[in-house]
Amino acid sequence: MACQTETHFSDNFLRSIQNHSFVLSKRTIIGFIVGGIIITLGGYSLISHIGPTVTVDENFEVDVGEPISFTITAPNHAAQHMKITGESFDLELKSPGTGLQIPLTPHKGEVVLDWFHLEEGESKIKIQNTGNDKLEITSVTEQTPTPIGITFDIMVITSGVVIIGFSMGFTLRKPKGF
Repeated sequence: MACQTETHFSDNFLRSIQNHSFVLSKRTIIGFIVGGIIITLGGYSLISHIGPTVTVDENFEVDVGEPISFTITAPNHAAQHMKITGESFDLELKSPGTGLQIPLTPHKGEVVLDWFHLEEGESKIKIQNTGNDKLEITSVTEQTPTPIGITFDIMVITSGVVIIGFSMGFTLRKPKGF
């Protein structure tokens, strides 16, 4: 008797599917594509931010008379590189532990700093442009991933899921005004 009930249910279900067409609208397909791309980019970024270090490549320009400061949080043995080019500037660097220490000193031209963190912690760098032209700073640093970056990646993935969810609404029922 149970077999007849199951057969009856599955027959009704299959007939109801045959009687209804399931067609995706253009907006739904576009939503799937855009949402999928956003989820893929967010997932890639999340995977690249998970690990002991993240490589950060940055370029800055500092206007005449302006100061700039950096804090690089990194684990033990993380490699750091910074190139500073300008007419004249003051530089101060403090690495954790017994790492590279540069007291506040004036510099002219180009300075290239390469160092390793000898302990886990923060390197603090302060630069003051004292020249008559812009100061250019290029850095490639290995840093500890921040929870804010990982949270941002999760928000990007969530927005892709929301876009796909909204686009499904166009298939199930066409909202007024569309």
